[in-house]
Amino acid sequence: MDEGLRKLAAPFVVPGPSGVAIRTRLRRLTAADEEVLRRVGAHLGALACRDLKARCHDGLGHDAQAWAARKRDLTPLSSARWAGAITKATHEQWALARRGALAHLQSLQAGVRMLRYRLALPLGQKGSKKAPGGYRSRREWHAKARRLQVLEDRLARERAAWEAGRVHVVRGGKRLARMRHQLPAARLTQAQWRARWEAARWFLRADGESGKRHGNETIRISPDGEVSLKLPAPLSNLANAPHGRYVLTGRIRFAHRGTERADRVAANRAVAYRIHHDVQRGRWYVTASWQKPVSQPVPLAAALAGGVIGVDMNADHLAAWRLDVHGNPTGTPRRFSYDLTGTADHRDAQLRHALTRLLHWARTCGVRAIAVEDLDFTTERTREKHGRNRRFRRLISGLPTGRLRARLVSMADAMGLTVIAVDPAYTSKWGAQHWQKPLTSTTRKTTRHDAASIAIGRRAQGHPLRRRTTPPRTHQSDGCGHRIVQAAPDAPGREGPRRRLPGPRTRSVPPDAERTRATRTPTTVRGVRGEREWVPDSLLLTD
Repeated sequence: MDEGLRKLAAPFVVPGPSGVAIRTRLRRLTAADEEVLRRVGAHLGALACRDLKARCHDGLGHDAQAWAARKRDLTPLSSARWAGAITKATHEQWALARRGALAHLQSLQAGVRMLRYRLALPLGQKGSKKAPGGYRSRREWHAKARRLQVLEDRLARERAAWEAGRVHVVRGGKRLARMRHQLPAARLTQAQWRARWEAARWFLRADGESGKRHGNETIRISPDGEVSLKLPAPLSNLANAPHGRYVLTGRIRFAHRGTERADRVAANRAVAYRIHHDVQRGRWYVTASWQKPVSQPVPLAAALAGGVIGVDMNADHLAAWRLDVHGNPTGTPRRFSYDLTGTADHRDAQLRHALTRLLHWARTCGVRAIAVEDLDFTTERTREKHGRNRRFRRLISGLPTGRLRARLVSMADAMGLTVIAVDPAYTSKWGAQHWQKPLTSTTRKTTRHDAASIAIGRRAQGHPLRRRTTPPRTHQSDGCGHRIVQAAPDAPGREGPRRRLPGPRTRSVPPDAERTRATRTPTTVRGVRGEREWVPDSLLLTD
């Protein structure tokens, strides 16, 4: 490696998912069923809000005794299992807010550090690819100096909050809470917003428990699709089944992984359930989830035994190319497009559709490994480094790196494929330098993204990204060793002759050249026949 290039990380096999979540719709619910679900969700949601307030008040002084005390306070108002689910969800929400506060603190530190660096440079100094230069004018320098004071003040407040253990969290979502003040822009009425806000703050979630009937005592779904839930103590008068349970009218069926869930339910293994209401569609859904042991990663050499498919992720498509075991691109490049505009559900559906097509193509090719870049744009999203280049910042922020990686790993594991993560350094640059022009022809235009997918696949295989090594200085031959690095030294047939294909060779004389040459019309005089004319043979007539 050159001195100016950073050290590349070795490729590794991404471990599979540790859990499964499936969803289906609750159909044929009566008005009484919906009323019971609303009352239970609102009651448990109020308890969850109270418990979250207590957890945030404890801060860093929270311990196991405080957790047990919170659970004891909630048990008389619900049940022991409902109280356990509420306190566990509260602790996870506080931990998530804590991680978000740390990420925001690191972002502020990066912004302050970049502003100080650029303010110390002379005006108009040009930057490099690794670091930006100075500001262009005195006016911009003054504006950035004022912004530095603002960020330093925010950083001091966030650091004090972090050290004190204070977090900022809203049950129902901060975005939905702020939408209350912008109802005309959101095209919502106050009643519509209120319905969304209340549904988002409901709590209808029950953790699974191994050894119990159907894997869950609080929300139980039998193998035949019957849904029943344990009512909290204040709402026990609404029960329509023994032991304070309420059985919903409709039956459900899980289309995706339904057999796997049925096997777990039959064996009384833990399955967690969550019931939620989509106010916009007016539908109720139930989500089943359970943990699964993380499968042992396949060795890298075994995963690459059948070749690899290199995938380059972009803002609107996935560029993929299949590589054989020697690192040579085979076939034609493929492009799987998606549209990341619109709602979050639309973007998620677009990603799932593109990944589904990619995985089906990989399985059709017989390849067992998919190579992707281990992307992380945390340090590149700050506006202090690319302040004027808004288009680039919008492009980086719009890349769904985390969601796409999680989706790809989960879906590939379900289809028996292996995902290999590689270092993303210089893949686009070196791919375009060494592969874009040689693979471009009159019938195929190779893009920069297609060339980057080849570089990603070759890096996963351990091959260098360039096509050929430097020829020997003594002579332009193979006297000093084979110059092509696509094939390994021990590859069978590496130095052998080419396999002969059946049929006539190029520029060879076909066997019937004499007969066809005699009947061919000369090109010198148009419309004039040669001396010899072709006479059709007489037919052999038989009785």
